[in-house]
Amino acid sequence: MTTTSSDLYPVSRLAAVREATAAAGLDALLLTPGPDLRYVSGYDALPLERLTCLVVPTAGEPFMMVPRLELPAAEHSPASRLGVEFVAWDETDDPYAHVAHRLGSLTKVGLADRMWALQSLRFRAAMPDVEQVLAGSVLGPLRARKSPAEVAALRAAGAAIDAVHAQVPQFLKAGRTERVVGRDIAEAILAAGHVTVDFVIVGSGPNGASPHHELSDRVIQPGDAVVVDIGGTMPSGYCSDSTRVYCVGEPSPEFVKYYDVLKEAQEAACAHVRPGVTCESVDAAARDVITAAGYGEYFIHRTGHGIGLETHEDPYIVSGNTTPMEPGFAFSVEPGIYLPGRHGARIEDIMVCGETAGERLNHSTRDLVIV
Repeated sequence: MTTTSSDLYPVSRLAAVREATAAAGLDALLLTPGPDLRYVSGYDALPLERLTCLVVPTAGEPFMMVPRLELPAAEHSPASRLGVEFVAWDETDDPYAHVAHRLGSLTKVGLADRMWALQSLRFRAAMPDVEQVLAGSVLGPLRARKSPAEVAALRAAGAAIDAVHAQVPQFLKAGRTERVVGRDIAEAILAAGHVTVDFVIVGSGPNGASPHHELSDRVIQPGDAVVVDIGGTMPSGYCSDSTRVYCVGEPSPEFVKYYDVLKEAQEAACAHVRPGVTCESVDAAARDVITAAGYGEYFIHRTGHGIGLETHEDPYIVSGNTTPMEPGFAFSVEPGIYLPGRHGARIEDIMVCGETAGERLNHSTRDLVIV
């Protein structure tokens, strides 16, 4: 399926957002550069200290405050299809006061979840009697349910990162450092079609026991297990994220034993996905396998996170999240086992909940790859 900007960011989305804003009891949403603004308008605006803000009131017409020097970019972005007024402001203007004046008397507004404190505090000063809440309370549930076009974009992202994992064995050699391997992987992520490299984790040997290990100058040793967790953003704005485990030479029997448990746990969680089951039950499907095998204390994070315009967004696959799965939910399934000071492992696929079952968007082998 070929997706266009109109498919990913339909004009009809603005009306749906206004309706959801009113239903949530908010008077307006104030959306500054970031994933919330891009979701509603398609505009991937530069995050600057100068205010760019899409104002979505429940009463009255939406408008976008734009620094005059950014007006051409806004007018040539997908936001131009929305038919909203672009209000250009000059360097000596106060755009916050303009928004407050134009909105008039309000009770509660939603601020973009990624709005800078600089901007939220300026809005508070301009509207001191207005309650501020996160726009995510409105946009989170909408963004969680991916459209067919969004699923297609995530599927393309998954294929791109799979192509990178296919190249990882040629980069992993004893004697090379994690940092050098990471640089090769970053170049491959861009070559596979991503526009940005969002993260590259190469956790070798004992560093594999740190789930968010940063690249280091540790030299990869023969027999090392290596956790490779990588992701980037595609031109569509949608993200990839996938983790695989490699071993430089023959792994230890201890590592193979718990890797097999991990693979079983990840499979159980993926097989559990279908409409109506809760997010926490997907977490439990993986966690129960790992706990039964005696490794429960070494699974130290949630099983997954939503993915879309952000690598981490709703829904979160974690105990306590009783949200039922719905068709269109997209999220990672990534159980891990981490033995401090020794080694660790994680297997991660992006999944989409379909009408009757889950669909994996990553298809590279989940077997332990020996290089």
